[in-house]
Amino acid sequence: MARIRLSEILVGAFMALGFVALFFLAMRVSNLSMATADEGYLLRAHFDNIGSLRVRAPVSMAGVRVGRVEAIEFDQETYQAVVTLRIADRYDQIPSDTFANIFTAGLLGEQYIGLDPGGSPDMLTDGDRIEFTQSALVLEQMIGQFLLSKAEDDGQ
Repeated sequence: MARIRLSEILVGAFMALGFVALFFLAMRVSNLSMATADEGYLLRAHFDNIGSLRVRAPVSMAGVRVGRVEAIEFDQETYQAVVTLRIADRYDQIPSDTFANIFTAGLLGEQYIGLDPGGSPDMLTDGDRIEFTQSALVLEQMIGQFLLSKAEDDGQ
């Protein structure tokens, strides 16, 4: 009797550890870690269209993650999306003429911001604005333009 009770307790503990592991795996995969580091400095970038870019999306440079999207707002004066980026402190040598692009990981994956450094001797600091941006490519718009151009070619 005691032996059956011990095995039930061990199975229950194993199941609980399994659920905890699955929870942390789900948090890691969905970029929702509980460690919200407030370290780093903030940069702003204005885009005409951010597609499906989300808060906490990665910011990368040469394929290396250097930060995350901190906030996304709408500017009612310029009718643009204002994206606030939090860049890790150790990446403090980003030229002021850096170009910010919105890319998609894979064909239909999540969107992220890629930074292409410029050649300026001046560096971006906390609160600066990235002046050169490229909006997200929206798949529906690209398909519509392709179909429209095909229809025009067939009509001639």
